[in-house]
Amino acid sequence: MTGRGEPPEGPPDNTGGEDEYRSLVFDESFVRAARLQEFSAQERMGMHARAVRSLPGRGIRRRRPRAGIALVLLIALAFVAAVYLGFRNPYPTPVGRRAEPLQTTVIPLAPEGRVPGGTAESLLDGGPAAAHATGASGINLPSVRRTKNFSDSQVSMALTTVKDYLVNSSLDPDVITGGVVRPVGRLLDPDQTAQFDRSMESPAADGRHSATGWLVRFDPAEVELADPDIRAHGTLSYAEAGADTLEVVSDHTFTYALRPAVPGPHRADGASLFTVRRVLHFLLDREDIRLHRLEVRSAYVQAGPQSCSAVTTGALRPLLAGGRADTRGPAGTDPYATGVPSAALCGTLAVTSPTQAPPQGPDASSSPRSRP
Repeated sequence: MTGRGEPPEGPPDNTGGEDEYRSLVFDESFVRAARLQEFSAQERMGMHARAVRSLPGRGIRRRRPRAGIALVLLIALAFVAAVYLGFRNPYPTPVGRRAEPLQTTVIPLAPEGRVPGGTAESLLDGGPAAAHATGASGINLPSVRRTKNFSDSQVSMALTTVKDYLVNSSLDPDVITGGVVRPVGRLLDPDQTAQFDRSMESPAADGRHSATGWLVRFDPAEVELADPDIRAHGTLSYAEAGADTLEVVSDHTFTYALRPAVPGPHRADGASLFTVRRVLHFLLDREDIRLHRLEVRSAYVQAGPQSCSAVTTGALRPLLAGGRADTRGPAGTDPYATGVPSAALCGTLAVTSPTQAPPQGPDASSSPRSRP
């Protein structure tokens, strides 16, 4: 046998001379006997190898469509649940309701004799309105209790809106003698805005377009306030007019101290009283309450002293101190005329003492002596 130091074919032929690189040459037998071992990447990198995330295999790729389908199904179930809960909402959905046109009745009250005069202070403090409060303090809200379909806060908000309307339309000097209408119009339901604007611009005695049905107005060219303190007295009441509507009724008497609007100094005793009683019916649905607006359904107004023949559709026509009502009755009505008929009504002004209660409701007009 040959040794490990010699190849099987015998010693190499060295006829070519001593090879200085002979120790570095691997012959075929050495290569066959060599043991080959390939180290892994982790072994090649040593003990401080960092973890490497392997790429997902085919099995994981196959799970992706299933995960997407599950996500779509989850979203669909959430949508269906939301729609179902929406249909089962325990709160009632507001029902769309359009406001109806305002119906107005304005009745002038004629004095039996001369209109008494004096100073504004003496007339207010010594007359039938002496016990009445001044300004907005005379419009008191009733005790608030929830109804079947409205909470106490909703009732309170409705009453506050009605009070704001009464203050703006009966006590605001800019509205009473200045011709300003925005403080009143902004509180109305949008369905009544067109009727209100027409009543202000082109008043008519048709029961729907009388400016004095919406507010108290005097002609600034004829009269002015002798005292800014206006007396007010009356009541507010409320009740449900339906599951989604609240009805509020106001019945208030307003007393004004007026004098002629003439240039130059005024006489101290040239003032006189003018009384306006307003019975108004308001309707407010949930949307009106939320938006601080209202619908004026009807207005019944008695105002005097005035002449029965006075045209009061655009403004009230007070008889001032020393004045007398004319002997003419109210304007006649032609039954053969076409168009919207107008009712010619007039009452007699009979002042009561402060302790006497005012007549209840519009039925008082049937009496031959109407009291404000």
